[in-house]
Amino acid sequence: MTSKKVSQSPTIPQKKESRKKFDIAQLVEEGPFSVSSSESLETGLDEKLRKAYYWITNYAIITPFYDIEYNEKPPTRFTIGDLKTEIVLPSGQSYSSFVLLPLLTLVVRGKCLLVGGPGRGKTASAILMGVIAGYSLKEIKRAIQHGQPQMTITDLIGNPLPSDLMNAKSTDEIKISWRKWLGMRVKVIDEYNRIPTRTQSALLTILGDNYAEIFDQIYECPDAAWYLTANDDAGGGTYQVIEALRDRIDIVVKALHFNTRFIKDLLQRVEENFKPESMVPPEIIFSEKEIESISEEIRNIEFPSNLRRRMEFFASQFEFFESGGEQIEYKTKDTVKLSAVDFAYFNSGDQGKDRKKDLGSQTKNGLSVRAIFTCINYAKALAYFRGESSVSLDDLSHILPFVLHDKLVQNPDSPFFEEPGYNVYKSDRISWIRKLFQLSCSEYDRLNLDKADNVAKLSELFEQGLEGLTLSQTKERIVAIEKEVEAISKQRKIYGHVYDDLLKLKYLHQRYTNYGMWVEKNG
Repeated sequence: MTSKKVSQSPTIPQKKESRKKFDIAQLVEEGPFSVSSSESLETGLDEKLRKAYYWITNYAIITPFYDIEYNEKPPTRFTIGDLKTEIVLPSGQSYSSFVLLPLLTLVVRGKCLLVGGPGRGKTASAILMGVIAGYSLKEIKRAIQHGQPQMTITDLIGNPLPSDLMNAKSTDEIKISWRKWLGMRVKVIDEYNRIPTRTQSALLTILGDNYAEIFDQIYECPDAAWYLTANDDAGGGTYQVIEALRDRIDIVVKALHFNTRFIKDLLQRVEENFKPESMVPPEIIFSEKEIESISEEIRNIEFPSNLRRRMEFFASQFEFFESGGEQIEYKTKDTVKLSAVDFAYFNSGDQGKDRKKDLGSQTKNGLSVRAIFTCINYAKALAYFRGESSVSLDDLSHILPFVLHDKLVQNPDSPFFEEPGYNVYKSDRISWIRKLFQLSCSEYDRLNLDKADNVAKLSELFEQGLEGLTLSQTKERIVAIEKEVEAISKQRKIYGHVYDDLLKLKYLHQRYTNYGMWVEKNG
């Protein structure tokens, strides 16, 4: 029997290759792809990642959905039906989120929630990721934690040894029989929303802090890729998922319906008893060292400064809530949330702004540091997968909806959703967040912030450092900041991005003030 080989994946620019006929005998003998002996197998890890993606989409998971769209030139568009549904035929290499995002989760060691109805391949996808990470099919299946209403903390993480429990004089003397899954680099929690609340708290400690604790005994867990599944998109189930646990999830991926035009493919699998998870080619199995190397390479992907500014502008839209507090630092939605007073009560006092244009009116919260960090990390991973050295605007716009799916809490009372055709965004959260980013970018361009950004200029000046700055120069910079605040104060309306600018200016003013006082005291 010849060894399994995997061909080069189609890279940018895409090479059109005819799809091979499904042949179970050939698959076992030669692997799903073949290469000539002259082809070099020495490829980068990003190419290996692409090979894994294409093997999964071509042979393992039937997912004919290319919802992460890229275009090399303007795509072909058609409008269909009474509701004017638009179908876009991408002109560039595009991808299936259901395959790509779990794969990126594996290499960034993130936490992925797979949601969708029963039987849509959520658990099968998670198992496949475990096999690609180097575990045997038996190992990964036995390590799956199946959520059910009777699950206790000891069911989840381990049991104290009975002899120690009887004879120990203190908890330090009790040895714990830890569950094997805690030490794995791929962790799968099936139907996590059926786990009791108390057990969810123990799961949160493992998922958020990488350790398990019972009877004062600690088990340190390795960095791992997490795959959680839920049938209910809203996170409901037998038990409501605690907010802190939901917040630790990095990315939400939808398992879309089965397209009946692919029943032929399904029939072939039934007749041939084809189980892709048991036939993963060795060439696309990643070692722990390789995953660590990929993680480091992803961190080195550039996030350009102009893209960072667009990200800052977008993220600034949501936290500001003018009527939520008196002192400027407390004019936030978080202040309202902590007050436990109904959001609508404060919302009625938020006057003067066009709430249809104000992106912040569409949410009840802002973005956490963790959410912003995850957006950046996954955007870098997507650029890396595509073989790019820096993150593009398309990379970021494709990642945001999946990362922020459960992070931004929608405000259904916002006038935005009353606009003709916009009520669909209440149910289609992926498209809603994509729309938010598009609107944010349009406003960024309208304000010409790539060139006319005085706050950015003042920030860059400050970043040059304070060492050697004279008292006179310090006072000049303080005056410049005060003039900028004065200019902003003449605006009739304050939006989220202006609010963050004001706080940044106040910060710079205080840093210069403190430095100026130090210079005066020290001559």
